[in-house]
Amino acid sequence: MNKADKAMLAVDFCGMRFDTPLVLLSGCVGFGEEYTRVAGFSNRDVGAVCLKGTTLEPRLGNPPHRIYETPMGMLNAIGLQNPGARHVIDKILPTLDFGETRFIANISGSTVEEYAEVARLFNDSPIDAIEINISCPNVKAGGVAFGNDPEMSARVVEAVRAASDKPLITKLSPNQTDIAGNARRCIEAGTDAFAVINTLMGMAIDIESRAPILGNNQGGLSGPAIKPVALLKTHQVYQACRDHAIPIIGQGGIASAEDAIEFIIAGASAVGIGTALFYDPLICSRINQGIADYLKRHGMSEVSQLVGTLSLNSAVTPACGCGK
Repeated sequence: MNKADKAMLAVDFCGMRFDTPLVLLSGCVGFGEEYTRVAGFSNRDVGAVCLKGTTLEPRLGNPPHRIYETPMGMLNAIGLQNPGARHVIDKILPTLDFGETRFIANISGSTVEEYAEVARLFNDSPIDAIEINISCPNVKAGGVAFGNDPEMSARVVEAVRAASDKPLITKLSPNQTDIAGNARRCIEAGTDAFAVINTLMGMAIDIESRAPILGNNQGGLSGPAIKPVALLKTHQVYQACRDHAIPIIGQGGIASAEDAIEFIIAGASAVGIGTALFYDPLICSRINQGIADYLKRHGMSEVSQLVGTLSLNSAVTPACGCGK
């Protein structure tokens, strides 16, 4: 890619300069070191890297099986295996090259207080921003996921906001009835941006044993199969927060430049690449070139000119969800 093409890909995200609109998603690149070992891969092809989900204390994660391939997607139930926030900050962050790209911490917790404490620790680190994974179950509320309840989501965001002055990106769950309403509450609570969406919940069954294949019984579905859902949710959140100028990382099934462009048109300021990396670790450079070619073809000089340019049909009927 020439310098002119690369220059037009730069985006401003919460005051941070991303060299490209591509963000490597949490859980797909470890703590930033996994893909640097792949010949031809460069962190300079991406605007930011979201590190693996991190909790206050170390976690071993779920029992196997943890991964199961599905048609056009993948189920995962890793269970947030990680070495704990202090180890990540003291041992891993010093090994990362912050001159190459932006690094975003992804934080999780089973209580509001744990989220706040992890955020407080990362606030005193060189990390560029914090992504809040609100899909974790609240042990004080019987295991109900924070992200599926707008008030619980807002409580987590509010606590993290009080504990950190770094840019906050709230990762919204699709497993809820009103993602736009949740987004509005998170804006009121102090989020700076959104990542839309997290995985959809799913299951796979071994018909011989008549038991779930995943050791956790259920897991998160990602990959191209969820792209239509992710596109709709991204646009719904964009419509809900456009007056607040809240940027969005659109994600879910992106596997080509055309996919990425769809999300940007729907309202995403940046796009997340995840499952596609598992079978094509060098996909980012091709997506970047495809976006640059599209911008030039349509007389645009930067990505921001394309964000939210979706032209909705004027004559529509309410969707009933039944295909009729």
